[in-house]
This record gives sequence, C-alpha cells and structure tokens, in this order.
Amino acid sequence: MFLYIIGLIVCFYVYRWFRELGRVPNKSEKFVYITGCDTGFGNLLAKHLDTKGFRVIAGCYTEKGEVELKKSCSDKLTTLHLDVTDNYSIKKAAETIKTLVGEKGLWAVVNNAGISFPTAPNDWLEIEEFKQMINVNLIGVVDVTLSVLPLIKKAKGRVVNVASVLGRISTLGGAYCITKYGVEAFNDSLRRNMAPFGVKVLCIEPGLFKTSVTDSAIFESHLQRLWNKLPQQVKDEYGSDYIDRTKTVVKERYEKMLDSDLMKVVSCMEHAVAAVHPRTRYSPGWDAKIFWLPLSYMPTFISDAVVLKDAVKPKVSVL
Repeated sequence: MFLYIIGLIVCFYVYRWFRELGRVPNKSEKFVYITGCDTGFGNLLAKHLDTKGFRVIAGCYTEKGEVELKKSCSDKLTTLHLDVTDNYSIKKAAETIKTLVGEKGLWAVVNNAGISFPTAPNDWLEIEEFKQMINVNLIGVVDVTLSVLPLIKKAKGRVVNVASVLGRISTLGGAYCITKYGVEAFNDSLRRNMAPFGVKVLCIEPGLFKTSVTDSAIFESHLQRLWNKLPQQVKDEYGSDYIDRTKTVVKERYEKMLDSDLMKVVSCMEHAVAAVHPRTRYSPGWDAKIFWLPLSYMPTFISDAVVLKDAVKPKVSVL
C-alpha cells in the first residue's frame, strides 16, 4: 500500500512536469507590463522576458532605472515612469499601454513593486508609516491591476501578483506582512472573479532572498531612526541593549537565511507569464517550501512558539 501511494505521487509529479513544459506561442506579439523594474526581481524579469522575445513594458520609479534598463535590453522593451502610489501616474501609464498593445490587448501584468521598510515592533511606529507601505504594496497592486484589467480581459491574459511567504505567516511588526496578506486575498478574489473571462490570476510567494527589500544595512538604519524617536518609557521597556541584540541576530541568523539566487524567483515569474498551464501559486526558495509554508499550517500555539523562540525579547518580557 505504501509503495502504491509513493507510485501515485511520483506519477503525479511526472505528469505535472510534462504538462508545465509547454509555452505560449507568438511571444513577439505578447505585451507584458512589469512594475518595480529599477532593481531586484522586476529588473531581472524585464531582462529575462526581453531575451525570451516578449514585448516588455517596464515600469520604473526613477529615470536612472529607465536609462540603465534600456541599455541592457533590446529595442522591443519600453520603459515608463511609474509611481504605484500615484493614481495619475498609473492612469497615464495605462493610457500609454493601451496605445502600444492596440486591439490585441495586454498579455500580462506582473505586480512586483514593493517596499519592506520601516519594519519594527508595532508600538514603535506611527500610523503614517503603516499607510506608506500599504499604499505601495497593496493599494498600488489593486490600482495598477484595475487600470489594465480591461486590456488583459481582451487578451485572455494573466495577472501575476508578487506576494511573499510572509503573506502566509506573520513574523514581523509593521505593515509588510499586513500588505502581503492583503495581496493574497486580492489575488484569490480576483482569480475567482476573472475565471469566467479566461483570465488567469497567479501568485508568487518567495521565501527570503537577498534584494534591496531584505538589505540588513537599510533595516538597521530604519530601526535606529525609529529607536531615536521613541519615548524614554518605551526604550526602558525594551532595554537599552535591544538595538544591539537585534543587530547581532540580523548578522548571525537573518543574513545567513537569505538566498542570493534571484533566478529562482524570476524563473517562477517567467513560468507564470509564459507557460500554457501555469501554476496557481509558486513558492520559490527552499525555506518557503520546507519551513515557512508548513509552519503556516500548524496550530497557532505551535507557530507562535517557533516564531518567538529566536525572537529578540524586550527587557520586560514575561516569556
């Protein structure tokens, strides 16, 4: 019986592997709109899809990002200035895209733009610091998607949303996990809403990778800035050495967890855009597959114990 079950599992994975090999035809006629292309996953994906023959429309926040991307890609790639927190910028980009794609419509939008700082204990933060990240990571995803959704429906294309494994289990203070949970919820509702129109909605849930979003130097800089603004009472609650202990944990544990192979994520993004039969969800990174996702399915008391075990404790902690 055991061997029979193992055989079925092997057959399933072999079948899925063959099924997922197929790629969509006529790539040179398919336009793909990517946000957050200045650096990181978005930048690499824009270059990768350009070499694959897609007509890439890369949204960049800075002029420098546009210039450098154009230098490293073919003439088929188009760059746009895009601020995902500015509705006017999003609408202006959508109008340009409508002109570019014509009657064929837009094959895919990849909502990649995002920020992760400031991240800190919740009681260190002001509401404006929550709003800033929510506007980029969640409202921006919804706004960009809605701006081009008619064009995607016309092409029976795809919406690819970049969430995070931290949209499945919350380990951080601040708005990052909140926004990624929100992206997951938007992704699920949109997928069911768009299914009758032949539009596929897919989610990328990366583990921890080495990008500007996980840069420990930036994290420490933001943490120190927030610490300096705290009332003395809160500093006393956490202890004068809390910052130093946090920095030690970041260097000794966190940095070692980061995967530097960004192509693991980019390959999943490419598959979501280009495969005839894409997956509903992708979880690039071994940490996502063997630790974070299993942990997210555990009873709350177990996941809480695991997350808190290695967390930096405040001075007044009762744990």
